[in-house]
Amino acid sequence: MNTVEQMNRAADNIRILAASMVEKAKSGHPGGAMGGADFINVLYSEYLIFNPENPFWEGRDRFFLDPGHMSPMLYSVLACSGKYSLDDLKSFRQWGSITPGHPEVDVKHGVENTSGPLGQGHTFAVGAAIAAKFLKARLGNVMNQTIYAFISDGGIQEEISQGAGRIAGHLGLDNLIMYYDSNDIQLSTSTNEVTSEDVAKKYEAWGWFVMQIDGNDVAQIRKALDAAKAENSRPTLIIGKTIMGKGARKADNSSYENNCATHGAPLGGDAYINTIKNLGGDVENPFQFFEETKAIYAKRREELLGIVKEKLQYKAQWASENPEKAAKLNRWFSGKAPIIDWSKIEQKPDQATRAASANCLSLLAKQVDNMIVSSADLSNSDKTDGFLKQTHALTRNDFSGAFLQAGVAELTMACLCLGMALHGGVIAACATFFVFSDYMKPAIRMAALMQLPVKFIWSHDAFRVGEDGPTHEPVEQEAQLRLMEKLKNHSGQNSMLVLRPADVYETTVAYKIMMENTSTPTGMILSRQNIKDLPGNRLVEAEGVAKGAYVVIDNKDSQITLLASGSEVSTLAEASEILKAEGINVRLVSVPSEGLFRSQSKEYQESVLKPNEKRFGLTAGLPCNLAGLVGENGVIFGLESFGFSAPYKVLDEKLGFTPAQVAENIKKAL
Repeated sequence: MNTVEQMNRAADNIRILAASMVEKAKSGHPGGAMGGADFINVLYSEYLIFNPENPFWEGRDRFFLDPGHMSPMLYSVLACSGKYSLDDLKSFRQWGSITPGHPEVDVKHGVENTSGPLGQGHTFAVGAAIAAKFLKARLGNVMNQTIYAFISDGGIQEEISQGAGRIAGHLGLDNLIMYYDSNDIQLSTSTNEVTSEDVAKKYEAWGWFVMQIDGNDVAQIRKALDAAKAENSRPTLIIGKTIMGKGARKADNSSYENNCATHGAPLGGDAYINTIKNLGGDVENPFQFFEETKAIYAKRREELLGIVKEKLQYKAQWASENPEKAAKLNRWFSGKAPIIDWSKIEQKPDQATRAASANCLSLLAKQVDNMIVSSADLSNSDKTDGFLKQTHALTRNDFSGAFLQAGVAELTMACLCLGMALHGGVIAACATFFVFSDYMKPAIRMAALMQLPVKFIWSHDAFRVGEDGPTHEPVEQEAQLRLMEKLKNHSGQNSMLVLRPADVYETTVAYKIMMENTSTPTGMILSRQNIKDLPGNRLVEAEGVAKGAYVVIDNKDSQITLLASGSEVSTLAEASEILKAEGINVRLVSVPSEGLFRSQSKEYQESVLKPNEKRFGLTAGLPCNLAGLVGENGVIFGLESFGFSAPYKVLDEKLGFTPAQVAENIKKAL
């Protein structure tokens, strides 16, 4: 075992590197990184299991950092482990650097998650722990990894921590070990100015195994990690009381520890110089590894190679004895879309698209054996029970099911799904009412940023929720999601795929597209009420949905092109019959995904929406939903206020959405 003196020296090395990164960048957060250096050093040099020669090995432990501002700590310890060079640390927060200000998922370099708003990172870890339990239930001890999380005072305070803590404790995730770096200092205050809760009792009430230690003491950290690894029925929280800015000195060489000023700014000038000297570093050359550090991490590399060799030998023996399971493991972690026989789906005509979704989910439950679906206490209403009826819920000590009952916790549920996707091997989907997507936006954005193929399923898509009233009737939500289709990710793709199918057949095709989308998140927006099926050829419909938009009704003598998504397409189809009887010829276009449509060739786009034609758009949301499609010279009829409480057919009439009323508005646009 490494001596305490060696470990303290290596931790000081991490402190020096972290402070120097921030100093050189003239930007960042040194204090927390310096306080957390002892735990991260013990974890990476003695406990965390990964393959030094294959960072993508599916059997590795995972480490999820919640406080992204403590990135200098993570980058420094990963540099000690050989994942980054000292030059990488020197380019912290700079253009083109692989060490951005807050970590961005980069498994090659040992970063398992993008650290977004506080609270999400440790919730990703809970999701990863669920995924690991799910996979172990199907594959055995070949998937027996530990999930580690690191959280700070801010993450503990974020409301999402309640959902994550409750669910992890309820499910008994004994493969989850979370370290709480409790330094009592925040960016602008000390924690006693904003909270007086007993964190230990809170987590104990949720069913966690809780320990409190000196987080700057190597022996206590080791003892706590050993106890956590031995725990076999509960997730573990290690509360480490640490010193913000440990080792820091002011310009007059007095202590700079436990000071808010070190949280979010470089130490600066003489304070930085005195700190580096106090920690035993070279002010002229702070970016270096101590001999003790090099020895500790070289030894750990050799230990890991031996550990991994044994695990890979076990895996090889397991694969020879379980060839079908081995094939599943390889397929599930390949990231490829599952093979699904969509011909098995038979949709009933003129149904709500949420009902069509239930049929699709029922098929997926039977054919995709590595899929987890979750619902925020709405499975019988958002119709994810189509999936649930073919499996059963995940429960403590039984992860053989495939449905996660998240309870009323939309943001937590979404982040759990992101964590499952980050872990790998699992296809994650979650559902709720569309209006409650407001609670999920931070997670949706993170899924888009990390390019995770999480499936978001939303029902009750418009004011036709009816009697529930404006609190439950989405109006502006679709516009928010459509913006994500316009935002590019760092791979140059639309950051999200958003699909709003117009009938049961479009829904089936939309599901196929969603399941084949392996590079971005997908949002599926579904109706509560029944919708009349669109007229026309189902083959054309299928091909058209796959291109984001298509012509439902064509007419060479058309006087105007009508366009919409979702249930409004059916309304336009009925309105077109009224207009036809009056001698007015129209074309009708369904646009389930503008983002997908705009990804098609210019020729295709102009075959669907012809240049210089008159256009009329209908949307149950904000008119801006269709602004990019209708253009400046067209007319859009939408909803420009919150909804009202009444039966949906009454709302259709009062708000001007009956076919007859729409037909009159179309005539005004001619």
